[in-house]
Amino acid sequence: MERRKVLLDEAQVQRQREFEEKLAGIHSQQGKTPLALVDTFGCQQNVADSQHIMGMLKAMGCEFTDEPDRADIVVLNTCAIRDHAEKRVYGTLGALTHSKKANPQQIICLCGCMAQRPEVAQKVRQSYRHVDLVFGPQAMWKFPELLYQVYTRRGRVFSVEEEHGSIAEGTPIVREGDIKAWVSIMYGCNNFCSYCIVPYVRGRERSRDPERILEEVRQLVQEGYKEITLLGQNVNSYGKDLEIEYDFADLLSAIDQIPGDYLIRFMSSQPKDATYKLFDTMARCKHVAKQLHLPVQSGNDRVLRAMNRPYNRAGYLDLIGYARKVMPDLVLTSDVIIGFPGETEEEAMETVELVRQVEFDALFTFIFSPRPGTPAARMEDPVPRSEKQKWFDTLCQTQNEISARLHAQYVGQTVTVLVDGTTEDARWPLSSRTAGGRLVHLVGDASAIGQYRQVKITDSNTWALFGELT
Repeated sequence: MERRKVLLDEAQVQRQREFEEKLAGIHSQQGKTPLALVDTFGCQQNVADSQHIMGMLKAMGCEFTDEPDRADIVVLNTCAIRDHAEKRVYGTLGALTHSKKANPQQIICLCGCMAQRPEVAQKVRQSYRHVDLVFGPQAMWKFPELLYQVYTRRGRVFSVEEEHGSIAEGTPIVREGDIKAWVSIMYGCNNFCSYCIVPYVRGRERSRDPERILEEVRQLVQEGYKEITLLGQNVNSYGKDLEIEYDFADLLSAIDQIPGDYLIRFMSSQPKDATYKLFDTMARCKHVAKQLHLPVQSGNDRVLRAMNRPYNRAGYLDLIGYARKVMPDLVLTSDVIIGFPGETEEEAMETVELVRQVEFDALFTFIFSPRPGTPAARMEDPVPRSEKQKWFDTLCQTQNEISARLHAQYVGQTVTVLVDGTTEDARWPLSSRTAGGRLVHLVGDASAIGQYRQVKITDSNTWALFGELT
């Protein structure tokens, strides 16, 4: 796409700020501060989007609540990746009929990836008539204008047209907490993996201007944020649509030059765009975490082709080998889908064997879930779910044994962690993360929250480490 069609001009952005002022005026006339609830489903990109939605709501004069019965405005920011997430959303929408009945003036909004799917929008039109506003990810920037239409038209508003997607700089944001922050560096996806709905609902890849990203990161560091995660559907393809020679590794190098006490993480990555240059940059940059989440999805070449993943097993292993060569302390995680349509037991076990060979620190595992509208949903899938479950159990058992063994190697070591919160376990009242992203439950005082501290690891299990402040 042409950059001029992607970047919203200042007048378009300012128009939304004017609608925020109009809504703030309406709310002020109502004689009480409206309460808003923003409920987020799905990935970290959705979390970042919700923080912008909350920023707009705050600019409209709203405060926030977690209780649907108290909320004047409810926003459900949804995910379309798996069927389970959609069922949760429909369950929440059904429950909101009660709060709407008790407060007929309550405004209910459905947004995010799920809302962009035509069949979902139609279902909401017909079966969830208490929903007032439906809009997809590409329309999020004009949320103030859409909400104003709900207030003034006294009718339901849908904005789910197929749009190319855009970038709106300068939208307000409410960040939750003051230790960790999300920064979106790009939007959309061009990969069209055969099982994934994301490219259809989030549009084509579009990168933010690097100077705007640097400005945002610089401000976060000045404000004292200790961990900043760069977000994109595929951060490794950042910059391909820019009108300059500039890639993701260049962006990491530029961010690393910002002085301060902070750590940079990023997700998600696509192996097809991962490069030696990226790994060399990670190894060199002192602020970039030596942590890599590189989804492999399958260890079988035929299944990878059916998934439309443009790399093979050997290529993936080569990338991992080089990354570990230049970063010996690299913490490596991945995603795996078991039971892809047409996959055989032998092919699934090739994935298990790859897991044994690579020895990931942790793995995010899924049994294939067909998404309507994707090529994979139309493929023959003769293997019963019960059989896929056996393969999945073998995969999980294999990874759990690896994770437990790798975590046990930390016991007795003293490591640096960022203490980021509390737990509900009185034995280990603090939570923290190593530079490699490993979860550490801690004994210590809450005054350490928000600090980098030295911790002695005293115990471990499959999922976490345990330690005490030194």
